[in-house]
Amino acid sequence: MDILRFITAGSVDDGKSTLIGRLLYDSKNILIDQLEAVERASKFKNDGTIDLALLTDGLRAEREQGITIDVAYKYFSTPKRKFIIADAPGHVQYTRNMITGASNAALIIILIDARNGIIEQTKRHSIIASLLNIPNVVVAINKLDLVGYSEEIFNNIKEEYSKMAEQLSLNNVVYIPISALNGDNIVDKSENLNWYKGKTLLDYLETVELENTINLDKARFPVQYVIRPQTEELHDYRGYAGKITSGIYKVGDSVTILPSGTESKISAIEANQKQVEEAFAPQSVVLHLENDVDISRGDLIVKSDDLPKIEQELEVLVCWMGDKPLKSGSKYLIQNNTTQVKGIVKDIEYKLDVNTLEKQEVEQVSLNEIVKLKLKTAKPLAYDSYRDLASNGGIIFIDETSFVTVGAGLIQ
Repeated sequence: MDILRFITAGSVDDGKSTLIGRLLYDSKNILIDQLEAVERASKFKNDGTIDLALLTDGLRAEREQGITIDVAYKYFSTPKRKFIIADAPGHVQYTRNMITGASNAALIIILIDARNGIIEQTKRHSIIASLLNIPNVVVAINKLDLVGYSEEIFNNIKEEYSKMAEQLSLNNVVYIPISALNGDNIVDKSENLNWYKGKTLLDYLETVELENTINLDKARFPVQYVIRPQTEELHDYRGYAGKITSGIYKVGDSVTILPSGTESKISAIEANQKQVEEAFAPQSVVLHLENDVDISRGDLIVKSDDLPKIEQELEVLVCWMGDKPLKSGSKYLIQNNTTQVKGIVKDIEYKLDVNTLEKQEVEQVSLNEIVKLKLKTAKPLAYDSYRDLASNGGIIFIDETSFVTVGAGLIQ
């Protein structure tokens, strides 16, 4: 049985947590003790109904304010598929939390309040979905019960979003009218929405085709640790441990170690403390090379016939997560998988306006803004573009003094 990882996104109070609660509740994926706890926590509601949002909003501050702050992960399954849901916050100041949850999602559900239509945060989350190249997008137009289950309102929002989706090159976009609070079109077909002839949300989630997100063509192995026991029994043992992020490695393959460019051949592969003839992503293995080579954490072992780019100057799309503004000349630690190098921002090319999608010139970058910039690293970085190979094309910006992650970047 395969696993679908998906995230809910949208603006504040569009009903993301309620939607997930309804999915869990109507698909019978809530344990009795969980339901009793939610019922007790819901007793302040005047109408006596259960507040399904409490199934994911577990932090005290979230429950007191009735909002989502951090990304909450929930797991459930049906006879057809297993699911991992990330419930992302809608507030602008928590956009960085949303990016974390979306970075490994195969599908995104963007909720839109039928009363408000498409607003700024809807656009921001859609841009992020486009930048992260999320394979499937569901636009769930929610709270249709508050607009009389109007087909006209649904069609107007669908038409407006379609234009934006085309501009952003979003993949496989489908539109589903729902009411998360009342359960319309979540698990079962709704009589209130009999004009809609498509699938319910759960039916679509169970049947959507999943692409294999693991690239088995481009072999990339970031070294995490050099194993050198130096004991009498293992006097000459030297192994390079790490996780294969993409591709397949076989004994006898010619490999190149980057950024040095040294060449060698694989003499042995260990997986689960056993010798194997080949290994593939996403396995964690130990590689042995025919000759002793100077390799340390952060080096990249790749097949010699398929090298990534190795450069010091990069063009990067960045979503800024730091409270302190980003400016030209700012220095940061840049991390790509296990590789960490010092870097300096050479130039901010433009900021992407989330409302108009226009490119604007800016002097500095504030929290949650999306920009394209030129970055120079202290030593060459071996990378692939994010579009070609996401596992080797994403970087983070780390503050040199506080070691806080302040930015997420996609190498162009």
